[in-house]
Amino acid sequence: MVGSLSMGSNCCYKLSSSPLFPSSFSSSSIPRRVIKFSVCPPPRSVLSASDHILSSEFSWSDVFNFQTQQPVRSDLTGFFEKVKLCNRNCEKQSEFQPFVIEGHVVGYVHDGLPVSPEFPWSSLQFYKAESDVRFGGQANPAVMVQLRFANHLRRYQDVFTFPKNTSRGSHFGCHIELHPKLTTSEDRTKAVGDVVACLGEELIPGIRNELYPVTSSFGAPSFFSLERAAAPYFGIKAYGVHMNGYVQRGNQKYLWIGKRSKAKPTYPGKLDHLVAGGLPHGIPCGENLVKECEEEAGIPRSITSQAKAVGAVSYLDIDGYRFKRDVLFCYDLELPVDFVPKNEVPFFKENCNLVIIDFLFRHGYIKPEELGYLKLLQSLRSGDCT
Repeated sequence: MVGSLSMGSNCCYKLSSSPLFPSSFSSSSIPRRVIKFSVCPPPRSVLSASDHILSSEFSWSDVFNFQTQQPVRSDLTGFFEKVKLCNRNCEKQSEFQPFVIEGHVVGYVHDGLPVSPEFPWSSLQFYKAESDVRFGGQANPAVMVQLRFANHLRRYQDVFTFPKNTSRGSHFGCHIELHPKLTTSEDRTKAVGDVVACLGEELIPGIRNELYPVTSSFGAPSFFSLERAAAPYFGIKAYGVHMNGYVQRGNQKYLWIGKRSKAKPTYPGKLDHLVAGGLPHGIPCGENLVKECEEEAGIPRSITSQAKAVGAVSYLDIDGYRFKRDVLFCYDLELPVDFVPKNEVPFFKENCNLVIIDFLFRHGYIKPEELGYLKLLQSLRSGDCT
């Protein structure tokens, strides 16, 4: 475990028992060795207030000295920056209309800002994100035109409807619904799936042929199933499981980190949890974790069964058309010291930061005495955790 590891795409971080600097979450690639986190310098020893009070020579100078000699609380700014990476552009929620099914809000679809009818639509390619705006076939970051994903859906009038005002006593205002003829889950899944296929790779890249349930909250009935790659374009809630695999050696903890395959459609080559995966339709969290452990790290069921569910984190991220409302169920698994995970196939995937920060809270590496403790703890659930 200490020193070089035999598996090139898995490595181990050593977690120090001292308070952590946020800079320990490096964005650089990781060599195959154990890396020790940077730690804050130990606080200077100071006399207690009672020691001063008992002294016959106690003076105002002692008061000022006592104040200046208090231990310096560590700065959690770096951790907040990691959380912010998963919660971008929250102020743009007004650009999205509710996606409503049977009176329940199941998602949000980008309807943008008004654009002049004279705008040269034919010269503007599909707008996927602020980082990928193209005008006249050429990348042009200066052209920030708010197109609307809803405009593409309006072409499919037999699948989507766009009520302008409150409908049937609802309180949603302008929103998007499925056509009334689509009454069954199977019909909805096929109709919306055909639309996603028609929109094609240029607008919704990374089609996986993997379905996510479309529901108002976790455990609620599913109204239909949607292609995973299309989930953020319809703003549906997506759920996943992330597992912290760690080793305990004496009073030190070592956290296993995996590296994603270059062939992955999302975040290729970035650092990831030892085990992490989306929650497909019809698979419980525990069963999905066992499946992911076997597929991604070669961890047998006999070991995975000892994993502990420890909570969840959530985030809300807007990037152009995409509105990600994800909830990640967190698990901890203490692995045998001599266990080396296998590979499924230089940077942290952003949502992994949230789960690892949560791990640091629960294992006492981030302490209440540190400035911003409660605010950082609250920020780990910035999204709708339902």
